[in-house]
Amino acid sequence: MLAPNAQLRAEGIPPVPLATVERVARYTDFRGHGFLDWHPARNEMLVSHRPAGASLPQVFKLDAPMGALKPLISTSEPISSASYEPRAGEYIVFERAAGGSEVTQLFRFDEGTGQTVQLSDPTQRHNFEIWLHPQAGQASRLIHTSVPLDKTATGGSRATVNTQVWLLNPLLPEQRQLLAELPGGGWGVSSASHDNRQLALSHYRSANESEVWLMDISTGQKRQVLPAAGQAKAVHLAAGFSADDKSLFVVTDRAGEFRELQQLRLDTQTLSRLTGHIPWDVNGGDTSRDGRWLAVRANEDGLGTLRLFDTTTMKEVSLPELPNGSVGGVHFRPASQDLVFSVNGAGGPSQLYVLNPQSKSVTPWTKAEAAPGIDASQFARQRIVRWPSFDGLTISGLLTQPPAKFTGKRPVLINIHGGPEGQATFGFLGRMSYLVEEMGVAIIQPNVRGSSGYGKTFLTLDNGFKREDSVKDIGALLDWIATQPNLDPSRVLVMGGSYGGYMSLAVSTHYADRIAGAIDVVGISHFVTFLQNTESYRRDLRRVEYGDEREPAMRAHLEAISPLTNAHKIRKPLFVIQGRNDPRVPWTEAEQIVAKARANGTPVWYLLAENEGHGFQRKENADFQFYAMLEFMKMTLRLNTP
Repeated sequence: MLAPNAQLRAEGIPPVPLATVERVARYTDFRGHGFLDWHPARNEMLVSHRPAGASLPQVFKLDAPMGALKPLISTSEPISSASYEPRAGEYIVFERAAGGSEVTQLFRFDEGTGQTVQLSDPTQRHNFEIWLHPQAGQASRLIHTSVPLDKTATGGSRATVNTQVWLLNPLLPEQRQLLAELPGGGWGVSSASHDNRQLALSHYRSANESEVWLMDISTGQKRQVLPAAGQAKAVHLAAGFSADDKSLFVVTDRAGEFRELQQLRLDTQTLSRLTGHIPWDVNGGDTSRDGRWLAVRANEDGLGTLRLFDTTTMKEVSLPELPNGSVGGVHFRPASQDLVFSVNGAGGPSQLYVLNPQSKSVTPWTKAEAAPGIDASQFARQRIVRWPSFDGLTISGLLTQPPAKFTGKRPVLINIHGGPEGQATFGFLGRMSYLVEEMGVAIIQPNVRGSSGYGKTFLTLDNGFKREDSVKDIGALLDWIATQPNLDPSRVLVMGGSYGGYMSLAVSTHYADRIAGAIDVVGISHFVTFLQNTESYRRDLRRVEYGDEREPAMRAHLEAISPLTNAHKIRKPLFVIQGRNDPRVPWTEAEQIVAKARANGTPVWYLLAENEGHGFQRKENADFQFYAMLEFMKMTLRLNTP
């Protein structure tokens, strides 16, 4: 039997047979590649990759297409970003947080000496934002933001939080300069003007409202540029400055339902629409250093696509056929016009490719790795399904159907995304592929109302007092499953992470007679206790989405709909998974639903990781979670697999 490691607390979970581990292990070792940064002068990039036998991804250098990865930074904690010093790649700055706490700190890594130096104050949480543009006679400098940790010196929770904006020379961290202190959280720095006089800031207020500000670097003074006085609230996110600093690219949904790229003339405050012809959200992009090319990533019904524009005409140009899958981040190489992008599809995890806009050539730079005997290219593909909800609204999701060798009505796993403004998108299923390929389980990933990607109106349909309308969308999905000739409505398991964890608990209280069980991963069990205990730098942003628990009517509503309040209705087996150091959904949310459900006589499995936060990142922990989940599914879905 496989015992949990010393960092895992397993309650109510029967021993995991070693036979399960032996069968499943090869499905836990898919290893893709994430792009981190281009070298400023050489045809070389930083890549995140988990080598065989490692617990976490490490940082590598890659200097040729399909070349050997050269180890750079090995760490026992997850690295969230890494970036070359922008003048000559003299050193690397990276972010790291301990134990899943998300209290990110900044570090400088010197490749020549192998030394790592901490640059940030450990009593605060820091975000690396941008590098300033290299200037003759000046050392390289970066912009980072900081917010205080939740507890005050007296042990209480902070009532208010401010965001500090810092200017830092990583070679002289003790001389960092405070540029400004901004009210509240949700601030991010997207870019600097090429003359390093201004910063473009985005202030995120909610999924449906954000602002663009400009800050004078020399004085710290800021001014709001979008929306202008008297204009309607909408999403406004700053991107990069034009090559002449006369314009700023922004992503906004002010012109319609979807987010599009627009260009703001800073002298006249006029906006030009650039991607209005794309009837989907634009959610990322980059401009070549010479200003000639603009690459845009669109989200087309859950599939990431790449669009390329010639900035001399601002017209979209045709692209060659790209590798099958969903396109991720796009980044131009500073010393050329080459564009790197990632592709993540049903046939494998993230792989990196480079596109040359002139020749239209596409060159693979990495190839995802898998255990021997696994051919992920043959895995089942996701497809879009749609169903009507209780009020006639059409809801969609992604269905992955098992291979034809599995006959009869198949059991179903409904896997609900977090957010709530997240989205189930086309991509590699990783470990979950075992359920489809070897256990014959159909997986449905619904995009209930409130999901992003389907317009700003759809995004608001679960806000505040409408929260449980999204739960009813899952009820309608259960109705739809019952009409499908190849799906078994008597064997349905619901699962979700974060907000999806709340959804799985809520489904357990509303539709206990229609599901076989539920898996709650770092989920909200009570909205009031969640809002009171989530980290202070997130609290006001969450209140906009869920409702403000300080208002009596809203508090009563949140109390009434919380799964903890309705735990007596949870009658089917429940599996709760949590990280002790989670700053978003505190571990107490898991503890209280476990205790309440058990007190009501419900069978509850509970897995707590002492060294994790909002989801398990370490392979050994994620593996045990998956093995235990398989045993739970065998029990609840009545699977006959050994």
